[in-house]
Amino acid sequence: MKNFSWGHGVVIALFAFIIFILSMLFLFPNGQKNSEMVTDNYYEEELKYQDVIDAKRRADQLQEKPVYSQNKNGITITFPKDYDNSNTTVKFVLNRTDDQNLDIHKSVQLDANKSFIIPAQVLTLGNYTLRLNWTKDKTDYRMDYDVIWK
Repeated sequence: MKNFSWGHGVVIALFAFIIFILSMLFLFPNGQKNSEMVTDNYYEEELKYQDVIDAKRRADQLQEKPVYSQNKNGITITFPKDYDNSNTTVKFVLNRTDDQNLDIHKSVQLDANKSFIIPAQVLTLGNYTLRLNWTKDKTDYRMDYDVIWK
């Protein structure tokens, strides 16, 4: 039997490193899971982003903000009880983080309780980003929520 030299150790270490890298590529492909872009119109969205920043800042400065809750019927977004919803338009986008085919875009009317519901039938188990946009007297507001539908 030959003696084990430092050259053998280098070759073994090199093969171990190659096996480690290949196992990371094939056993853990999760890095490719969220490879979709958030929007197809990235450039146009970037140009409008200052408006989004201003709308978020205005929403952050509100005394009472819309809140969301979820139960077996769906996700309910409720505006403050003293909110005057005349001259108000409300839109929401529910972005699915791993599949844009499950995204939901809709304009809604607030009911008598100053709320609306996203029904459970249109939701799939998983993570969403809820982007709530509303315009009150020609002033835009926006709030983003991370939602886990279980």
